[in-house]
Amino acid sequence: MKYRTLGKDLKVSAVGLGCMGMSHAYGAPADKNEMSRLLAQAIDLGYTFFDTAEVYGTHTNPHDNEELIGKALKEYRNKVVIATKFGIHFDMTSTSVNKPLIPDSRPETIRKSVENSLMRLGTDYIDLYYQHRTDPNVPIEEVAGVMSDLIKEGKITHWGLSEATEETIRRAQAVCPVTAVQNRYSMMARQHESLFPVLEELGIGFVPFSPMANGFLTGKYNKNTIFESEMDYRSIMPQFKPEAYDLNEKLLQLLQRFAEEKNATQAQISLAWMICKKPWIVPIPGTRKLERLKENAGSSEIILTDEEIKRLDDALDNIEMSEVFGGSKIVKE
Repeated sequence: MKYRTLGKDLKVSAVGLGCMGMSHAYGAPADKNEMSRLLAQAIDLGYTFFDTAEVYGTHTNPHDNEELIGKALKEYRNKVVIATKFGIHFDMTSTSVNKPLIPDSRPETIRKSVENSLMRLGTDYIDLYYQHRTDPNVPIEEVAGVMSDLIKEGKITHWGLSEATEETIRRAQAVCPVTAVQNRYSMMARQHESLFPVLEELGIGFVPFSPMANGFLTGKYNKNTIFESEMDYRSIMPQFKPEAYDLNEKLLQLLQRFAEEKNATQAQISLAWMICKKPWIVPIPGTRKLERLKENAGSSEIILTDEEIKRLDDALDNIEMSEVFGGSKIVKE
């Protein structure tokens, strides 16, 4: 595993581990003992960057993921960087599998959230604390002010934004330096490439979530794949609809050609493509399987030249592909 730096001084593995799917959105939560072993194996493989959030859980245990991460990583605390998030809760009145999000970044809510996350994670400090979604009712300057106070108090060491725009990033940076922006980014969702110049200018890291389009770009699924409809968001994602596989055939063929050229897998190419673009990009793919954990870690060793990245980008610009899941709806409370 290689390593890189987010912001001024947050050193992390070049590939992080998104832990959400162990508890949330990808079917019923996985066995905690199995996931604890997997997290320990991740550390053995060189992973040091683990991503969770206060809302990754189920009806019966809304904070399942933070509890899992806190217990599993307790003995490794001085070796790992833990990122978690505040600022949203789910609209539990909705019958949708991917329930709408309600933003809430009032200072008093943040204060309550950070204390509860510290407790569940079993730690005295959070390495990277993201605002999960922008709250239209709370100026970002006010949120950044709370982050500055939490850093002074030692409760967090760095902070970041998720699904943020350039304007929000600049306004936040002016109050309290931002370490990382975590946005959706993959070969099927490239809209946030427009942020790269401002992130480079301000020295802010970029942490892509869903870097393989929720697993679609691995090439491991087909039009006969069925996802459980009650708890698996993939059951409603447009890229997994039967007709989407035909639309995306050329995209998967492109990935396969590059995989063969590089003696790699399609998943590794989709990660290496973004890792090799900028030294401050750190994707956080998720998995429940050791085989995938090893595969994803291996992507940090694959070198794509500028010319190869341009070939991929040019091809992506001209390939027809289906819609891709863009996230849960955001509503006002």
